[in-house]
Amino acid sequence: MSILRGVLFNLYLFWITLFMGLGTIPIRLMKRQDLALSYAKLWARAVLAGFTRICSVRIEITGQENLPSGPLLIASQHQSFFDGFIWMNLVDRPDYIIKSELTRIPVVGPMLLLTGMIAVDRKAGSKALRDMMQASKAAHADNRQIIIFPEGTRTLPGERHPIQPGIIALARQADVPVVPVATDSGLFWDRSPWLKNPGVLHVVIGQPLAPQQERKAFTQALESAWDELCTTHVLPRDPVDNSVDLKNA
Repeated sequence: MSILRGVLFNLYLFWITLFMGLGTIPIRLMKRQDLALSYAKLWARAVLAGFTRICSVRIEITGQENLPSGPLLIASQHQSFFDGFIWMNLVDRPDYIIKSELTRIPVVGPMLLLTGMIAVDRKAGSKALRDMMQASKAAHADNRQIIIFPEGTRTLPGERHPIQPGIIALARQADVPVVPVATDSGLFWDRSPWLKNPGVLHVVIGQPLAPQQERKAFTQALESAWDELCTTHVLPRDPVDNSVDLKNA
């Protein structure tokens, strides 16, 4: 059944993206960032609506009261492509930090750039970090909420990866709240494009971290926040077998 759900959802995702991709043409011609962002939010809602209904997934968001208004730096765990959709409508003006390869995807890539997403060329070394910091500073000045995945890559549920220096540099630069987020999205939206599991998917938003300027102290504070959120809400924080039936999770 998990494979059948995955196949049906992939068909839905293909056709909804193709259909809505046609609507991006006038927006791209007008070069209107506000329209592009609104349209991207609509597309994200459509994708998640299909995901929840086709794959029998219920999304449970906890801790939205921990999101203050105004510019933010959201430090989220990253387990699946789901994480790239959910924040489009959890905050007013989302601004993901994404890998530059995504901007080369037909239709989607140009819209990512038009909406103002911050593309990072991971092969550019220190220049990539400088460019990201400059773009993030401008985004915060524009009252946007930046979403970053501090481990730098998708992880398996419960898997731990080292926190990358980008989040530390941004936290030092930005005088904005840094909000930790834990999730178990990888249990439901598998790395394999053909597997989708039913159940209750959790996104847990923690309280903003206390300001930390020292690298080790910040890393420990973020790791501890994730640990606490996972323990309190019974989310995996050690590698798990995500092939089990999660229908009653």
